[in-house]
Amino acid sequence: MSDIQHLPDGIYEEVVSQSLEEKIKKALADKTIWANFEDLDSHEAVPYLAKYLEKLVRLTLKDIADEDRTGKESKQREVSVINRLIQELVKQADVLQGKEEVVKENFLLTSLEHRRNKIKEQEWVRPETPLTRSFLFTNDKAEASMASELSREILSSDRIDFLVSFIKFSGLTMILPDLRRFTERGGQLHVITTTYMGATDAKAVKVLTELPNTEVRMSHDMDRTRLHAKAYMFHRNSGFSTAYVGSSNLSHAAIADGLEWNMKIAKQDMPEVMRKMEASFEGYWHSPGFNTVHTEDIEALEAEIDAVRNRGKTGSQGRYYFEIKPYTYQQAILDALWAERIDRNHWRNLVVAATGTGKTAISAFDYRSFCERQKKEGKTSRLLFVAHRKEILEQSIQCFRQALKNPQFGDLAVGEYKAKRTEHLFISVQTLNSLKLWEKMDPAYYDMVIVDEFHHAAAASYQKLLSYFKPKILLGLTATPERMDGKSILKYFDGHLAAEIRLPDAIEKRLLCPFHYFGVTDAIDLTHVKWTNGHYDNEELTRIYALDRYTADKRAGQILGALDRYTADIRDVKALGFCVSKKHAHFMAEYFEKHNIPSMALDADSKKEERDSACTRLASGELKCLFVVDLFNEGVDIPEVNTVLFLRPTNSMTVFLQQLGRGLRLSKGKDCLTVLDFVAQANTKYDFASRFSSLLGKRHVQISKEIKNKFPHVPKGCSIQLEEIAEKNILDNIRNRLRNSDFYKELVQELYCASDRRVPHVQEFFKAAGIEPEVFYNGKRTFTRLCIDAGIIPPFSDEEGMEKIVAKAMPKIISMDSPKWIRFIQQSLVHGPVPISAVQKQYIRMWQYTLWMQDYDQAGMKSPWDALTRLSEVKPLAEEVNEVLEMQYGRVEVIPMQENLPYTCALDVYSTYTRNQILAALGYSKPGSVREGVRYLTSGNSDVVTVGTDVLLITLNKTEKEFSQTTLYEDYAIDKNLFHWQSQNKTRPESATGQRYIHQREKGNIVLLFVRSAKVDAYKRSMPYTFLGAADIASWQGSQPMSIIYKLRHPIPAKYLRETAASGGICTSSYNL
Repeated sequence: MSDIQHLPDGIYEEVVSQSLEEKIKKALADKTIWANFEDLDSHEAVPYLAKYLEKLVRLTLKDIADEDRTGKESKQREVSVINRLIQELVKQADVLQGKEEVVKENFLLTSLEHRRNKIKEQEWVRPETPLTRSFLFTNDKAEASMASELSREILSSDRIDFLVSFIKFSGLTMILPDLRRFTERGGQLHVITTTYMGATDAKAVKVLTELPNTEVRMSHDMDRTRLHAKAYMFHRNSGFSTAYVGSSNLSHAAIADGLEWNMKIAKQDMPEVMRKMEASFEGYWHSPGFNTVHTEDIEALEAEIDAVRNRGKTGSQGRYYFEIKPYTYQQAILDALWAERIDRNHWRNLVVAATGTGKTAISAFDYRSFCERQKKEGKTSRLLFVAHRKEILEQSIQCFRQALKNPQFGDLAVGEYKAKRTEHLFISVQTLNSLKLWEKMDPAYYDMVIVDEFHHAAAASYQKLLSYFKPKILLGLTATPERMDGKSILKYFDGHLAAEIRLPDAIEKRLLCPFHYFGVTDAIDLTHVKWTNGHYDNEELTRIYALDRYTADKRAGQILGALDRYTADIRDVKALGFCVSKKHAHFMAEYFEKHNIPSMALDADSKKEERDSACTRLASGELKCLFVVDLFNEGVDIPEVNTVLFLRPTNSMTVFLQQLGRGLRLSKGKDCLTVLDFVAQANTKYDFASRFSSLLGKRHVQISKEIKNKFPHVPKGCSIQLEEIAEKNILDNIRNRLRNSDFYKELVQELYCASDRRVPHVQEFFKAAGIEPEVFYNGKRTFTRLCIDAGIIPPFSDEEGMEKIVAKAMPKIISMDSPKWIRFIQQSLVHGPVPISAVQKQYIRMWQYTLWMQDYDQAGMKSPWDALTRLSEVKPLAEEVNEVLEMQYGRVEVIPMQENLPYTCALDVYSTYTRNQILAALGYSKPGSVREGVRYLTSGNSDVVTVGTDVLLITLNKTEKEFSQTTLYEDYAIDKNLFHWQSQNKTRPESATGQRYIHQREKGNIVLLFVRSAKVDAYKRSMPYTFLGAADIASWQGSQPMSIIYKLRHPIPAKYLRETAASGGICTSSYNL
């Protein structure tokens, strides 16, 4: 290594050698440099150390080769050097067998073929480029032709996967003879493509579907596509697989003569990249967005493509031909709805989703599921679908017909449509009232009633509908749960929302437009503005923003400057500005008009004609800005809006998301929504953290860390940028809220006084504070202690030190989500010791390890029940734990399942547990002693298990780093029924452990899968595992480690599928499992 002065300034990932360390230490001592280092964990260190050694080996071997110009002796010396290294490695690792030294002659095997059942040796076709080194193709004349190289790759493969946006017949014909030879000899071909913009040739798809051992899956979304990848993967059983990824679709121009770049990736050279490609393709393959195309589907496909190409065919006949399935995020909402119904007996539910995110499709899938359940019980499934506009009803009945694959389903009753049947009725609220439908029908006639745009339901016209009909299921759909007239609609749904579509899910599916959010510095200081009932005083804000002319003009000028700074061309702006009051809105419109920006203000007093005219003028571009008062946001629906201005602080996240949603509608020519949010110095109680959490769509993230790291978890296609002073204001606010206990105390006191001196519940506190329980319960706090410090409850006696124990256990308690276990603990805290079952004994032991992390006798207790009675004797803490458990019960989003095992087991499938809780339930004597990810239980080491049971404790990302190239694609869900698991590195198929895995079915062994996304969460606390149930081996391959595919006995729910899948094809990324 040269002198340190020759190392340029910059970022590095350089392994520090002793030589480099000496030079850096001297430079640091001399104060001539700054340097930062990172101490990697064992998994993350592997590629760095291996790469460093490879570099040294390569330098050494090249030096040896250069010394001997004849090359006769150098090869022998090279092999000798390598063998000495290998001998040293063998001493260090059990994974090596001791015979890994390289032979002196003919050390490169180039082909191998078993002679059994064969007469003649095969002539192997090899690619011209190596199988072990990566290579960039640019269609240059001096390099191998991409088309000819693809042909050679095809003929030497065992399995092939193609992933392309579109397929042209001209491109397919170039490799078709080779594909035919490949598939006819038994090779498997999988192709994923789309019909996007009608670019794919139907004939190309037809030819592919006619090949043997071939399957084609397509996305039928003509208007938008998320599939822009172009990849060709050639799998070889020998392990020498290759792949091509780059810019070439399967067209003649792309693979023959276009200026295209395509990277050949060799598995031997880049195993992590290849593993990620394989996992991602599997994810796309099993995604509900891609449907298998059969030969008999081609006619419908031709009609579909011709319709886009304007060839006269409508394509309507093919509309109901392809089965549509819910996206993963939609399935998660469907699961949550049924959890509300089955677990909590809530049969009246509200789903909140921004306009354009597919909420009608969710209702159609929900109805389809309801029909299936009713059919099994021999019951009817009559449907009443109510909306306030004809267009909504027309679109809705088409959506239901497609979901049910029944073009005759349902009758319309709106405008000129006169319904002939009532079993499945799509009716406007106006027609319902004019017909007085309630006079003609029994109250219980309809089994399911769906009301779209439910925020209208507080109006008088909906009251007969809601009061007369008594369906088994009422489902409300809305984008705006907070009405502009202040009336609540939650009273129809037991006061709560059942489910919400999160922004990233809809944006990443291109159901909504991506946003570019800019946090702009607002010079106004709001720290001294009056704060009441959770928000700033509107009159005082109006005075600052509109009435105090000097301050108002200065701020408006800054707003206009930011608009010019952050938009490409102000002439193309179509902006909505959300203001604090009518005076503020009119002031902003006048200011912009004065500065030649055509603008207008609307408020609740604006006439409908004026409102409609303003919306039309903004959509056409005649107006550039429309300023509205936030409570009026429900009435503005203009898809063309490409800019949103938050001109007033909004502490309600519901209102904030409603306002943001007004600009997220898709519109032709609109690439993204520009969001300008003006950030001032704020009251400590103003909630910045929730605002960014809602933009990210994730609960468990540290917002301060997100800000410092430039928002790595922002939805795909979006960005969040903060100006320097705005960023400081936000970080100061977040730090003050989280670190200042006075903030929490003042909040508790306010809640206490506002409710006539009633001590607030834990849930009320979290809602008012705008924080997640995970933020407050850091292992050192209790809500009980907070209430004592706030002076609203008296101190209590705590001789056993229960407060400290409960505080430490709270991070584990707030991960509990097994309804049966929660209810048992709650009842036991109230009623004390009672005769219990075998399952309940396990519940008590699990609770023992939750609080004390050891068995009752080791904790100095006389009986297992003491784990509960000791807590129940300290009443304030017992009440807090009970309230937290009740909160957890209400957060369950998936109906748990009971696993059918040959022994009693308290663990519910789909519920979440810590490692100690899992092993305590399974009767293992020392749960705390287990560190590795696999534990084999038998009757010899467990007092519960009666059959050999492999407990797989799977961490998807095994490193401390959040994004790991080395470990993320070892364990992952292939689809909802299949899970890919990689054994420990030393496991060979012939070993006792390997044989146990392979012959699981014959031996009758049990495999239980527990999965978590990472070792620690955003708060650096150990993450619990989700129980995915028992699994059976489906296939295996490889050695040291073995790769095993397990078939799950219970499908992975959509909520967890998003977390466990390796690919965005079947999931949208989220932070925690």
